[in-house]
Amino acid sequence: MDIKEILIILLAAFVLGLSFAIPNVTSSTLGRLFIFFLVIIILNTIAKKAVAYFYEADTETRLWSVFHYGFKQGSHFRKPLPMIWLPLLLSLITRGFFQWLSILEFDVTPRVERAARRHGIYGFTEMEDFHIAVIAAAGVALNIIIAIISYFLAGIFPTLELFAKLNVFYAFWSLIPLSSMDGSKILFGSKAIWFILAVIATIFLAFTLMVV
Repeated sequence: MDIKEILIILLAAFVLGLSFAIPNVTSSTLGRLFIFFLVIIILNTIAKKAVAYFYEADTETRLWSVFHYGFKQGSHFRKPLPMIWLPLLLSLITRGFFQWLSILEFDVTPRVERAARRHGIYGFTEMEDFHIAVIAAAGVALNIIIAIISYFLAGIFPTLELFAKLNVFYAFWSLIPLSSMDGSKILFGSKAIWFILAVIATIFLAFTLMVV
């Protein structure tokens, strides 16, 4: 994980923490939410990098950006538009009722070792859609697992209940097949994996909303 990725993750954690703190923003609430989201995003990122390493590839986390805004060929911005502002805008408009958590995406780059092993030292091979789906799914799966563990430990450490809920919210949002984010990568790479994770995430989301 390079400096650029670390800064992007820090920014994303701050924005999500601030959006969840609206409309009652205090330093203690913002600080706790920032730490929770930072841990959630880091765990999600590490899971992806670990699976990518197994597939002899590297991942790079970046801010979700939109390039096309219509269906016509010329309907696009001059440069990709970062959507880091969207969670704050929606939270402000709805006074904290509606939270948007999908602001990160990732790229996958095959390593030289992968290309060399398959096609010789001067070869190059693209990652298959299924492999990219598994990489993206690893992050979602880990967030769900962490949520389960946190719920069990919440009786001893009450603060973990909020941490568990945020993990569920993040996992659920990560499965939405929108633009080039994780949900799209999973759905187009493996509908079976997406469906299984979507069912599990929805069940935990329903449970989380009932205990709020």
